Amino acid sequence: MRNVKNLIAVSTVVLAGLYGVQASAQVVGIATGQQGSLGYKTGQAVAKVANLKAGITARAQPMAGTAAYIPLINKGEVEFGFCNAVEAEYAFTGTGNFEGKVNPDLRIVGTMFPLKTGLMVVADSGIKSISDLKGKEGSIRIASEYKASNIIPYYIAGALANGGMRYDDFPKQVPVSSFVKGMEALGDDKVDLSLVSLGAGAGRKVDAKLRSRGGLRYVSLDKSPEGIAKFKAFLPAGDIVTIKANPSFPGLQEDANIVQIPWVLIANKNTPDDVVYNLIKAIATNKEDLGKSFGAFKGANAKTMAPANKVPYHPGALKYYAEAGIKVGG
Repeated sequence: MRNVKNLIAVSTVVLAGLYGVQASAQVVGIATGQQGSLGYKTGQAVAKVANLKAGITARAQPMAGTAAYIPLINKGEVEFGFCNAVEAEYAFTGTGNFEGKVNPDLRIVGTMFPLKTGLMVVADSGIKSISDLKGKEGSIRIASEYKASNIIPYYIAGALANGGMRYDDFPKQVPVSSFVKGMEALGDDKVDLSLVSLGAGAGRKVDAKLRSRGGLRYVSLDKSPEGIAKFKAFLPAGDIVTIKANPSFPGLQEDANIVQIPWVLIANKNTPDDVVYNLIKAIATNKEDLGKSFGAFKGANAKTMAPANKVPYHPGALKYYAEAGIKVGG
């Protein structure tokens, strides 16, 4: 009888211990866009690495988009999420597409990979560079609004600023509902100028549709010090990079200077330092695994994970960067 009582007592202690472990185990949320989106694919890849390599129980949480979940991260209702570096700055300072809505508790964790995008026209338009576009504002139909992704007009405006132009210089603004719809509008001859990401699936379809007109063409930006300064004044977190001619990518009949903006992981300032440290370390050291889950990670570079940004870096991330010798703000 005593043995039975002892067994019951031991079992109770073991079960209580197991319950305590379960109760203390934190499930970390990673906010993403809707299924199939860039954010969703990034989140699935990072959550997998977090679970398998960092010992973090992470769950991707699909939401309506960055405008919906960035405020939740700021409030601490979700630990992590993704956005482009420009939008992170806008959200933190209450400017741009977050005008008047300051999110002071956001922190940068690190860059996942660079996003490359740019202005595109139909190849037979005669427009090859941003200087070619100057002076034609009155006749060009430009995609606008992008209600489902209201950061896109800021990309376009930044590229226009590079050439000394503003959105308001174009009286023929054609509202589109989303990034993809803006691309499709080029193929349907509804607009003459739109934003298209390098290698985007929707862009490839439009390029094939316009094959009789030479397909799509990137409007090459001005990479002079003056041109870069105009661009940076509008989009400080962005860069202008030269992409070599490549027939495998629509729009690259010849070398082109296009927009590059970091796609970053953000967190709440109170997300535990050790969780942030372990997660960014796993991301930085498991590029191959991430690339297998989502091809965009093949363009990741651990050495450039911490570029300058108006949003402060999370202490947990800074700890890892110091240990790894990664320059912050470079």
